[in-house]
Amino acid sequence: MKLSEEQIRQFDEQGFLFLPAVFTAEEAAMLRAEADKVYALEREEVWHESNGAPRTAFAAHTYNEAFRRLGRHPRLIEPVMQLLGGQVYMHQYKVNAKAAFHGAVWQWHQDYGTWQRDDDMPEPRAMNISVFLDEVSAANGPLIMIPGSHKRGILPASHDTETTAYPLWSLDLEMVGQLAERGGLVAPTGPAGCVLMFHCNIVHASPPNISPWSRVITYLSLCEVTNHIRRFQRKEWIAHRDFAPIEPLADDCLQELVDATPAAAE
Repeated sequence: MKLSEEQIRQFDEQGFLFLPAVFTAEEAAMLRAEADKVYALEREEVWHESNGAPRTAFAAHTYNEAFRRLGRHPRLIEPVMQLLGGQVYMHQYKVNAKAAFHGAVWQWHQDYGTWQRDDDMPEPRAMNISVFLDEVSAANGPLIMIPGSHKRGILPASHDTETTAYPLWSLDLEMVGQLAERGGLVAPTGPAGCVLMFHCNIVHASPPNISPWSRVITYLSLCEVTNHIRRFQRKEWIAHRDFAPIEPLADDCLQELVDATPAAAE
């Protein structure tokens, strides 16, 4: 999948790009079912909220075949290679949940702030590309971003290890307010199968999910291969050490799994 010149311009100006219906409803439903299987595993990579609700599953592409294929899908890898101008490796892979009534907040932050401070990633030549596995609405904890904030570089942050189960380099709220006054706020929403791409320096957060509807989003954090991390203080399943370029699979790699399910065969 290739981005148009207009899409590339929009990403440069706004710091994000929302792409509807990149994956079919059947592909998204298959991945959503696999997410439930992953959350049920007793693995150190699978984290939960303090109330036991699923929070995130790190590195699911290393122990689940569907997520392995998603991590090499051309509809995700090719547009990121376009934007970063080279081959990419998987810096981080997360299947993030916001369980109905229980999904907790993700504080205001920049991803590259963590990647630079904790992992010594040299430059912000990395980005996130995410796949909605449920419908994401204004009610169930969507990602909220400040357009254009990626152009401000790395902003001052403090290490928040108490608010949620996952530590973040969180931004000062007064500064977030000033950025939002200039750039506004956006919260892309849409059905399962939509894709959201966003720059590693864009300021973003997500509110708690107090609705009766869960939402799961898979995030691939991809880095240009020569820009790989130099510090290895975090566990390998959080900040990966395999810097080999990702070779995209065939476009129908997920459809093969859909077709192989018992429901599809009936």
